[in-house]
Amino acid sequence: MLIDVNAAEVAATPAVTSGTSAVTSAATVFLELLDREAPVIDFERPLREALAGGAGGDVLAGLETAKLLALRVRGELAERRRREAELAALFETASDLAALHDVDSVLRAIVRRTRLLLGTDVAYLTLHDTVAGDTYMRVTSGSVSAYFQRVHLGMGEGLGGLVAERATPYATADYFADERIRHVPTIDRAVREEGLISILGAPLLLGTAVIGVLFAADRRNRQFGARDVSLLCSMAAHAAIAIDAAKLLEQTRAALTELNAANRLIKEHSAAVERAAQAHQRFTELVLSGGQGQDIARAVAAVLGGDVVILGEQDTPVASSGAVLGDMALGRAAAQARSAGRAVRCDGHWAVSATAGAEQLGTLVLRAGPDLPEEDRLILERAATVTALLLLVRRSVAQAEHRVRGELLSDLLSAPHRDAESFRARALRLGADLDKPHVVIVAHTEAALRSKVRPAAAHLAATRHGLAADHERHAVLLLPGTDPEAAAREVATALGLASGRPAPAHGATIGAAGPTACPEDIAGAYSQAHRCVQALLALGRRGAAATATELGFLGMLLSDRKDVPGFIRSAIGRLLDYDERKGTELVRTVDAYFRCGGNLSKTKDALHVHVNTVTQRLERVTVLLGDDWQLGERALEIRVAVHLHKLGADGWAA
Repeated sequence: MLIDVNAAEVAATPAVTSGTSAVTSAATVFLELLDREAPVIDFERPLREALAGGAGGDVLAGLETAKLLALRVRGELAERRRREAELAALFETASDLAALHDVDSVLRAIVRRTRLLLGTDVAYLTLHDTVAGDTYMRVTSGSVSAYFQRVHLGMGEGLGGLVAERATPYATADYFADERIRHVPTIDRAVREEGLISILGAPLLLGTAVIGVLFAADRRNRQFGARDVSLLCSMAAHAAIAIDAAKLLEQTRAALTELNAANRLIKEHSAAVERAAQAHQRFTELVLSGGQGQDIARAVAAVLGGDVVILGEQDTPVASSGAVLGDMALGRAAAQARSAGRAVRCDGHWAVSATAGAEQLGTLVLRAGPDLPEEDRLILERAATVTALLLLVRRSVAQAEHRVRGELLSDLLSAPHRDAESFRARALRLGADLDKPHVVIVAHTEAALRSKVRPAAAHLAATRHGLAADHERHAVLLLPGTDPEAAAREVATALGLASGRPAPAHGATIGAAGPTACPEDIAGAYSQAHRCVQALLALGRRGAAATATELGFLGMLLSDRKDVPGFIRSAIGRLLDYDERKGTELVRTVDAYFRCGGNLSKTKDALHVHVNTVTQRLERVTVLLGDDWQLGERALEIRVAVHLHKLGADGWAA
């Protein structure tokens, strides 16, 4: 029921209660106005009616307070509805991407939602044409000018050129008066015909590359705020994902088209090769249904009888029907198959190359009897064709994923403070959580082995939910965990398997650092791991793996944390503990012994003890530290640790 406040009611109410009654009634009116989402002007009505009815100052003040509270609530509700609309639009856009079938439909939906959410007259999206070397209009919403919808923009021209050049969003409240923009006649004509004045643009980024720009524009003067910029950037990120996903989808469709073409060729063969066609169809169906190399190997083995192994580009097994074949025999068979270009027999194996055009992708090896009928050879060759397509799709997918992971890690290393939230979101899409502890591994390899090491590093990162990239001519990995020493050993093992050489002959010199606590720490951990690699190379320890802690005194110098207490404990901790338990002076004896150049006579004079006492103490030191405590680098570390202990005995060695 609507309760009104009017002049008659105010006048008829006793003075003592009229104010309270009027305010209460008005509050009910304000709630009703909020409930039906009335316009702002309706919230003035109760106050006007009370004023017309002769209400007192207290009543009017109470009504004014109630009105302001109601308007504040109305504003909060409107803001919540706006935020819900934005989140709903982003969710709908994400859902469109998840069910991506038509990239044009997704982009049109993004542009339309951008226009509605920002409340602009026009929204549009431009993309770079790498062939023509310019930018073209891809999608528009709200545009009325045919010339505007067909305009092509040169690189660096207009507001879009400014956004693309600096890879950051830009806004202008008055396009024609903005001197930051490079004005050209064609673009100015298009903007003028469309009647645009205020324009906001955000880059479409794939990694660090700008592939286009998303715009929101008004035909009036408007100052775009931070909320507008943030929302437009979110929609631009979705548009970039849609375009990238469409490219991957096109590649997959192309591979499937090639696969179907091969299948049609097989079916056109004569009855003499019907068995080969049926076998090939079986292999093809395995791939189309999501089968892996293991399924192909088992299918070939079932049709031909024998054991089957699929070799990759580096002649290493990637799938097998279950047989174990000698590596040397596999390598020789693969080499002979590549030179022959058809199924050949070598060392008791039949081998045929899996090629796509002129590119060698792998080898299919069959261990069978010496006599393989021509029909079975044809089956083996057709199986190699299917295997080539399987390896091609597998490589394309792996390369795409590795590229995205590498771009993210490169961004983290080169611009760690640029946009931590964006980094986190990109990592989560790849299955990596940057808020969990990670260690950074830097691997320096010989140039001849890099082609083998890089794929192995990328594969290890993908399987461990981490990241990998080539950075400054090194393989860099970001792996989840808290133990850099264990991670370094794991990477060394993986690289050794990839290169076919056990450590340290695999040629990879590895430095590790961490763990990190957030994305901003990753670049610092990389610097520390990189310095470890440089130190190992300078020390002639090529092929070794180490952390700053494991490098001892050098590690302390390399470390960003300068863990002096940890260095002291690692070098002479046993002596310190023994002195504390037994009340001895082993640390002081070692110090005097080194200062006296290892001369026992001078040492006993410096300590004012008998030479036998010195000898007994040094024997105890040898028991605690090992026989090499007086030799080379170990002696240097111990001397430095003793000196640091003397300088900071009150704090460092506590």
